[in-house]
Amino acid sequence: MLPKELLKKIRHIQIYSSRIVNDIMAGAYHSTFKGRGMEFDTVREYQPGDDIRTIDWNVTARMGHPYIKKFVEERELTVMLVVDMSSSGQFGSSQRLKNEFAAEICAVLAFSAIKNNDKVGLIMFTDQVEKYIPPKKGKRHVLHVISEVLSFKPTNKGTNIEAALEFLSSINKRRSVTFLVSDFMAQGYERALQIANKRHDMIAIAICDPREKDLPDVGMIELEDAETGEVLLVDTSDANIRKGFNILSGKDANERDKLFRQIDVDVIKVQTDRAYLEPLMRFFRAREKMR
Repeated sequence: MLPKELLKKIRHIQIYSSRIVNDIMAGAYHSTFKGRGMEFDTVREYQPGDDIRTIDWNVTARMGHPYIKKFVEERELTVMLVVDMSSSGQFGSSQRLKNEFAAEICAVLAFSAIKNNDKVGLIMFTDQVEKYIPPKKGKRHVLHVISEVLSFKPTNKGTNIEAALEFLSSINKRRSVTFLVSDFMAQGYERALQIANKRHDMIAIAICDPREKDLPDVGMIELEDAETGEVLLVDTSDANIRKGFNILSGKDANERDKLFRQIDVDVIKVQTDRAYLEPLMRFFRAREKMR
């Protein structure tokens, strides 16, 4: 049995996400991810204005007057949520931790997917893949996925994006829409991401906390690396230290964004002290214009 507090949180996310999907997201999702193509449905009699290229000549010859082929969109997709559960996700200087923020975003995406009759799967990783839930349809399945993201207690602390992407390719041979949700505080995943992007439609969701970009002026503080346990004493009243921290964090973000551009991976940037709906909708609108 899940704790009452967790059930309450899952219920809250379910209600909030369902409202967003019903009111805003479902149409945008459907327009952005259109499926694998068109498949033959049936034939009907030709009507003035129909495209003559769709005439079914075999049926036309048998019936003695024109018939055209009707096609429908092959809608069903597989959506994979690949979620970073490393210890750096247990940080948050605003109302929510990065992992909680990630769970809400995953919920919105998952509910959008099932509303369009798509399958949803989940991979959670640290420095190794720790949990895999195969893609399925249905509301109950999505609630299970959200519950796992919120309640999961990882065994390890580190981050290995490369291992997660290699696992994705090993278990999912067909092309999927894959959302890679992480703070991307990792190295060495460039080639794996490039390979995965050739097989799947990869979208990066980069989550950050404002305090990971700017240090407040609060005097002497201890900074601990959540993944390595390394502790550093920092004098935040020193303007040069705050400036250096800002420059370093900006450099890391710029290098990440440059990589995404080079290998043509879309990125949705979200921050824990701001609403994530606008960045999501901005991504969907941009994607739709490209089609």
